[in-house]
Amino acid sequence: MRVPIYVLNIRGQPLMPTTQRTGKKLLQEGKAKVVQRCPFTIQLTYATGETKQPIKLGVDLGYTNIGFSAKTDKLEVISGTLTLRQDVSKKLEEKRMYRRTRRSRLEYRPPRFNNRTRPEGWLAPSIQHRHDSHIRLVEKLETLLPIPFKKVEVANFDAQKMQNPEITGVEYQQGTLQGYEVKEYLLDKWGRKCAYCGKTNVPLEVEHIVPKSRGGTDRVSNLTLSCRNCNLKKGDKTAEEFGYPHIQQQARQPLKAPACLNNIRWRIVEQLDAEHTYGYVTKYERNKLGLEKSHVNDAFVIAGGKNQERCRPYEVIQVRRNNRSLQKNRKGFKPSIRRQRYQLQPHDVVTYNGKLYKVKGVFNYGTWVRLSDSNGAGVNTNIKNVELLKY
Repeated sequence: MRVPIYVLNIRGQPLMPTTQRTGKKLLQEGKAKVVQRCPFTIQLTYATGETKQPIKLGVDLGYTNIGFSAKTDKLEVISGTLTLRQDVSKKLEEKRMYRRTRRSRLEYRPPRFNNRTRPEGWLAPSIQHRHDSHIRLVEKLETLLPIPFKKVEVANFDAQKMQNPEITGVEYQQGTLQGYEVKEYLLDKWGRKCAYCGKTNVPLEVEHIVPKSRGGTDRVSNLTLSCRNCNLKKGDKTAEEFGYPHIQQQARQPLKAPACLNNIRWRIVEQLDAEHTYGYVTKYERNKLGLEKSHVNDAFVIAGGKNQERCRPYEVIQVRRNNRSLQKNRKGFKPSIRRQRYQLQPHDVVTYNGKLYKVKGVFNYGTWVRLSDSNGAGVNTNIKNVELLKY
């Protein structure tokens, strides 16, 4: 597949991309310099004309993956999928735990009043992270290409219909727990016995079919009853792993993704000043073109792609930047948060002694790096001995 070379003018502003052959010629003649290797971008060292073609960017919003594709009338100039982090909520829970532990060890803990307010438009941190990731992705693409037109697919998720396609009328307002407390509802649903061993007349505990540590939620569809022994034996397993697949089937799909996208879709459209379309339109156009379902193909269709020549898609994975819980257990001290961003980060690709390696991490205040090759073999070396190829 074709791989474009992205071009910046002498002032660092994006121009139209060029071919690998032309990019190589410009570098050999000294008319350009390499700015970054992935995606491969060069900057011209002389003043030039700035004729630009209209480029339209399509973005397929997602909870786990974001698809993007930009095209002109003749060519697709960039495409790919960004895989978002899925550990933000877990890291926030850990941070809360560390903070509570630290405060409990203080000799004097000042009173904490319930006087914290949330500004208008506040989003939960994990949702805010996904919102910001969409915005940062588009801003990054705008540093590579002159993109005057943007289009985003927004989807309206009906959570009630997703859980019960036949729901109608007043059931929308009543919900599953109408007239029940959670424990009483579960006692009726599971026949007042342990869902795993079937014991009755024993103390029963509310238990998660899919544990929260494995992505489960507190929705009643993911809750069951078990005796103390079964709850301890099950531990961190799902009901299916514990040997009860029929119970696992009753745990409906969590609604984290639809709820998140319902919250942020119009905010993204407004902040990007973009056009919008809907999922059923994208599906219709994709089927007409005979393309398979994927985030990249959806983004291509959203951008208005028809018969343009496609380019090789990029696969981008988000990773965390810093460890915020260093020195977390010292009594009376705040955690030492490393705010400096080191030159190399985990998953960066580098060369060392003529071979390719992936960065596992840095140590000794960022002066040494730990590397691993394709076979998993590790090596430690000074950061001066490696060359960064891909961030």
